[in-house]
Amino acid sequence: MRRAMLAALLALPLAGCGGQHEDLRAWMSAQRAQMHPHVQPIEAPKPYIPASYTLDKRTEPFSPAKLETGVRQEKSQLSPEVLAQLDRPKQPLEQYSLDQIQMVGSLRIGGVQYALLKAGKLLYRVHVGEYAGQHYGRITRITETEVDLQELVQDATGDWVQRAANLQLQESSK
Repeated sequence: MRRAMLAALLALPLAGCGGQHEDLRAWMSAQRAQMHPHVQPIEAPKPYIPASYTLDKRTEPFSPAKLETGVRQEKSQLSPEVLAQLDRPKQPLEQYSLDQIQMVGSLRIGGVQYALLKAGKLLYRVHVGEYAGQHYGRITRITETEVDLQELVQDATGDWVQRAANLQLQESSK
């Protein structure tokens, strides 16, 4: 009995709302009748035409030989100066960037000026003409307080240009 009474109480407010929106329903029906949707038809898909690939004495596009061919072609377009740098054996200080190399001193032996460069935990004695740094940095001048280098780097367009760099004498903090 309680359930029936509860259901009647809940249905009473809903019954009162039913007839109030007849004008809204009539307007919605009129709008639906006036609407005529226009849908553009979808284009038919283009037929697939497979392309055949034959090597015809060419290098396979995903083989390591393709990369080597590109490097050979690129090297053939380089100047002799750049080619000489790329083909020569690397010196020990060329495995370090200039940020990792410190000038810790200089000395003169038999009229030749040397610089003492520290890279990692090792100390190197270098003279003019040797190389340091990862950008083919050739040592051009050594003074008591600095080492001047001429580096060979690629610019934004891919051309090889020379750039001046130097290493300053690092004072010991100990």
